Amino acid sequence: MAEHRLPRIGEGPVLRRVIITAVLLAALVLLVLPLAVIFTQAFSLGVGYFAKTIAEPDTLHAILLTGLTALIAVPINTLFGIAAAWAVTKFEFPGRRALIVLIEIPFSISPIVAGISYLFVFGLQGLFGAMLMDSGIKVLFALPGIVLASMFVTAPFVARELIPLMQAQGRDLEEAAVSLGASGFRTFMRVTLPNIRWALLYGVVLCNARVMGEFGAVSVVSGNIRGQTNTLPLHIELLYHDYNTVGAFAAASILTVLALVTLLIKVLLEARGAGRINRKMESAFAPKGLAK
Repeated sequence: MAEHRLPRIGEGPVLRRVIITAVLLAALVLLVLPLAVIFTQAFSLGVGYFAKTIAEPDTLHAILLTGLTALIAVPINTLFGIAAAWAVTKFEFPGRRALIVLIEIPFSISPIVAGISYLFVFGLQGLFGAMLMDSGIKVLFALPGIVLASMFVTAPFVARELIPLMQAQGRDLEEAAVSLGASGFRTFMRVTLPNIRWALLYGVVLCNARVMGEFGAVSVVSGNIRGQTNTLPLHIELLYHDYNTVGAFAAASILTVLALVTLLIKVLLEARGAGRINRKMESAFAPKGLAK
């Protein structure tokens, strides 16, 4: 006897084509056309003018400052994410849930609010402002403030990728390594790291992309000093307000290329299983007798 089932939404050929067409049109309008406009405007006055715009001292400084911020913030947040994920998944301790909540805080707070909070902590009228000024240490409107703001908004990325994966893997392998006499560092390097490497790289890529594109928090703590504390996103805004539209799009094309490269790396890492707990991983770490 044939089994009857209710038709699924969108199963009909006409409705399926309508949905696919609508999605393709939305992607074209929201994604492809803006990218085309960026590169068209960036090269509207020719390749020579584009190169001249990128080679301007303020633009080069913004690019270098953005790269330097990423070189500092991303490794620190990577170490923090590994340590946080290790603590949450490998140990039971009072405040474990509170730590998970704290890791998620940057995702629930506006970056501008985070930047303002740094003003109240490190500003001249802030909690440590006077003490830092007397010591000759400049945090705000300088590289340290930009790095701190970038670190805050990107702190959860690595941890969020590692925690679900490490929870699925459990503690059996690490406990077996320790019982055989391996040190903590050797256990991490030889047992844990090989099993989390793709998720770790995935989190690092996402963290790096957010650091380079961060605007809100950095705009508050940097002071927007042209040629000194402007990262690339802030410099693009200044060029636009100066009615240098072609220059703004030329600088924006640099960020666009970085975003596209990041997207490509993200896709390649997802093909390796990063960003998700695949069935193979689940079955590999499932208790014997339960894995199918």
